Amino acid sequence: MSRYLYLVRHGEQVDAEFGLPEGPLSERGLEQAALVADRLASVSFDAAFTSPLQRAIDTASVITQRLGMKEATPSALLMDCIPSGPEPDMPAAFESFFGSVTEEEVAAGQAQMTDALGEWFTPSREDRHELLITHNFVIAWFVREVFGASAWRWMGINQANCGLTIIRVRSAKPPVLLTHNDLGHLPPELRTGLPDNHPV
Repeated sequence: MSRYLYLVRHGEQVDAEFGLPEGPLSERGLEQAALVADRLASVSFDAAFTSPLQRAIDTASVITQRLGMKEATPSALLMDCIPSGPEPDMPAAFESFFGSVTEEEVAAGQAQMTDALGEWFTPSREDRHELLITHNFVIAWFVREVFGASAWRWMGINQANCGLTIIRVRSAKPPVLLTHNDLGHLPPELRTGLPDNHPV
C-alpha cells in the first residue's frame, strides 16, 4: 500500500513584490491555482490540508472548489518555517541566510518538521492520495527527507508558485520522489517564485 503526497506551493501573493510576508493571491496567483487544480483533476483525493497562512488558504480554496472537494483542513505543521540551522558541513555560501534567524525560530522549525514527517511519512494501510498546500521550505524539507540528505540540504531546493511535487510513501521501502516542481501546467509567464537565475 502507498501514500501519495501531492505537495503544492501556494500561488503568487499580491504583496510579494513589496517584500511583505503575507497577503492574498495576486491575479497571477489565482490563475496558477486554477491551472494546478486542472492538472490534478484526475486524482481522487482522500484528504486536503493547507498551511493556515492566507496565501496557502487562498490557493487551497481555489483548488478544492475547482475539484469539487470539501475545504482543506488547516494544519500548523504546514506553516512556513526554518527547518534547520547552520551545519558543520554546510557550504559557507549559505551562512548569510541565517544572519537574521534566531535560535528559537530554528528550534521551532525543527520541531514542526519532525511532527510533519511523523504525520505524513507514516505508511498507510491502504492507498491514499493527499493534497498538501504549503510553502517552499516545507516542500524542500520533505524532498530532502526522501533522499536522507544532510539537514542543510533543504537549502537550494526550490519550488515555483503552484509547482507540483509528488512523493510516494511506501510500507516496506523508503519513500520515493515521483516528480519535483513540475510546471507543465503553467505557461512560462506564470512561472513565478523561483530565484531569478533559475532555469524554467
